[in-house]
Amino acid sequence: MDLYKIVKYPLSTEKSIRLMESENKLVFVVDKKANKSDIKKAIATMFKAEVVSVKTLTDIKGRKKAYVEFSQKTPAIDIATQLGLM
Repeated sequence: MDLYKIVKYPLSTEKSIRLMESENKLVFVVDKKANKSDIKKAIATMFKAEVVSVKTLTDIKGRKKAYVEFSQKTPAIDIATQLGLM
């Protein structure tokens, strides 16, 4: 599966910014069919970052969100800056 089909776009909400600062996590909207290992591989490859864990959630709007926690070596704020969220 194509990396850019798995990870659609990052979410920039108040909650996601708070998670980024406090827990070193970023939130992405991902393909509904993608599983956690697919998401982990895609994020690690796209941003050349070390991913610790991935938690997924399907919201009321039908979007699948991935809460991606990065290792201490790769601060989430750096990736957010790279994406233009900050």
